[in-house]
Amino acid sequence: MRTSALDAIVFGVDVQQGDVRGRAPSYALVILGDDSIERDVVSHRKLRRLIADREPAIVATDNMYELAEDKDALVHFLGSLPAETSLVQVTGDEQPEPLSRVAARHGIPYGSDPMQEAEAAARLAAHNVGQEVSAFTDTTTVKVSRGRSTGSGGWSEDRYTRRIHGSVRKRAREVESTLEEENLAYEREVREAYGGFANAVFTVEATPADIPISGNRSGDVRVEIERERRDGIEFRPLAKRLDHVVVGIDPGTTTAVAIVSLEGNVHDVWSSRTSDTADVIEWIVERGRPVIVAADVTPIPETVEKFRRSFDAAAWTPARDLAIDEKQHRTREHPYDDDHQRDALAAALFAVDDHEDQFERIAAKVPPGIDRGVVIDRVVSGEESVETVLADLEDEEGGEAEETTHEPRELTPEEERIRSLESQVERLDAHVDRLKGRLADRDERIEELEAELETARSETRREVRKDREVTRLERRANQLERERDEAREEVAALERKVERMKALWKLDHSNFADVSAKKAGLVPVKVIEKFTRDAIREADEAYGLAPNDVVYLRDASGAGRSTAERLVAHEPRVVLKDGGLSDVADRVLFEADVPVAPADDVAMQEVDELAVAREGDVEDAIDDWHDRARERERSKTASMVDRVISEHRAGDNEA
Repeated sequence: MRTSALDAIVFGVDVQQGDVRGRAPSYALVILGDDSIERDVVSHRKLRRLIADREPAIVATDNMYELAEDKDALVHFLGSLPAETSLVQVTGDEQPEPLSRVAARHGIPYGSDPMQEAEAAARLAAHNVGQEVSAFTDTTTVKVSRGRSTGSGGWSEDRYTRRIHGSVRKRAREVESTLEEENLAYEREVREAYGGFANAVFTVEATPADIPISGNRSGDVRVEIERERRDGIEFRPLAKRLDHVVVGIDPGTTTAVAIVSLEGNVHDVWSSRTSDTADVIEWIVERGRPVIVAADVTPIPETVEKFRRSFDAAAWTPARDLAIDEKQHRTREHPYDDDHQRDALAAALFAVDDHEDQFERIAAKVPPGIDRGVVIDRVVSGEESVETVLADLEDEEGGEAEETTHEPRELTPEEERIRSLESQVERLDAHVDRLKGRLADRDERIEELEAELETARSETRREVRKDREVTRLERRANQLERERDEAREEVAALERKVERMKALWKLDHSNFADVSAKKAGLVPVKVIEKFTRDAIREADEAYGLAPNDVVYLRDASGAGRSTAERLVAHEPRVVLKDGGLSDVADRVLFEADVPVAPADDVAMQEVDELAVAREGDVEDAIDDWHDRARERERSKTASMVDRVISEHRAGDNEA
């Protein structure tokens, strides 16, 4: 319940010029907040924007149809207000009074100028005068649905659709979990689809301001929040009957107060370093009628006792001082600003817990039509019996006080003990029943969640198996493609080799201008491009190097010992060369008795890497090499003899 202009911002509005049914009405606007007041003349559009930006607690007017041209427009206006903002008609409901009369009755200054009327409306609403205009119930619909079409999205259509429906189901479960955590009553309606939910509709018994969920669209999911509309316009008075409450107080340099209903609902929490006792009492009076005043320590502090006596309420203190962890645990579901507010709130909540069974027993005995808060107040704080209170209330209603001469006898200690134990048993039985009910609800919820979890696990296992099989087949396909490519490369290499062998055969059997018709005297020559190990290997792979082959080195320079030995290993008949051999290579070939001759001495015919030569030219080249080899041996022997003689003579001279 709003109590004063100091609690929140209040807008007072009155038409300054024009009419809402016209094109451009202007409004006198007065804004009350804290200790400030603002005045301005604004257009209808600017007024709507200011309401959205400032989010006032009340927009007050003397005639609601100054803000909307008809009922439908008024409903639209109410639907556009922020969740915490109310439209208040300070002059009454369907049959409003003149603003001047209402202002005079409540002692509010009034003037006929639009700005003065706007200020009077604001001040009246700030003092809880007027009727709140409502077009919506306290029921809200939260709809979770697809945020985009299930058409092709870049994946296969089935997978894309399954992903969207899975996202809707996941968001719906998050919404349901939030509603459960806030202890909000709701009904759920789900339309299942392939892979999850097409949509989920939650009908929640609360206003949008009480639901910690906002409407939005994010990727695959859209969340829409809409209040349930009434059949017509409803008026509710701002001034409400003050309920009986339990008050928790934490005194000290900073005084904190918490107001909790008899059912344990937190109404308000407040703390101040500057307020005196009168301010605290005024704050409490504006919010309820205290039945119990509680503290979190024992014995009750003197300051808290003064507050208790001011309200003639019952006192409550714990058996021992409440520990910090106990207070934190009990207040974990309720907001507070500081430790002082927490301590006051914990005291009030623990007091309600301690009296819960007593409140329920009293309420069970109160017949319909009688305010149970009044009965609880007199039983708890006045220490009267329920029967006595009910009898007094009936007498008050009948206008006559009925005398009674029955005086109940005083109970013996044993009887008092029995009554106390019976009362304790009743409380424990009621508590056990409540716990059993909660346990059954939780078991049912657990079974539902386990079923959903098993379904999700089964679906996940199917997806994992499917993905694993797809991955295996993809790996197998890649392997077969690699094997196919390798086989193609091998076939191509063999085909190239066959083509070279065919060319060699053709060369070996071709007609040359200087060869007789019988093709006599031809010999194939195998060409090696360079005198290197790689070139020898490539020639061997291309057309094979066999013993007694005629080998042609197109470039004989640069070979070392290992390269020459590699060529010797193939046992060539003769090596024809272009260019000069290195000394090392020449010595290796000579020692291996491999003939070497200049390529110019032999007439050759070449096609690509292959060639043929005349047998006679090859024999002549080999014979020439043998002649040179014998001469080389003789020179080597003569040189050796000369060296021996020289060494012998050198030895004699030394002797």
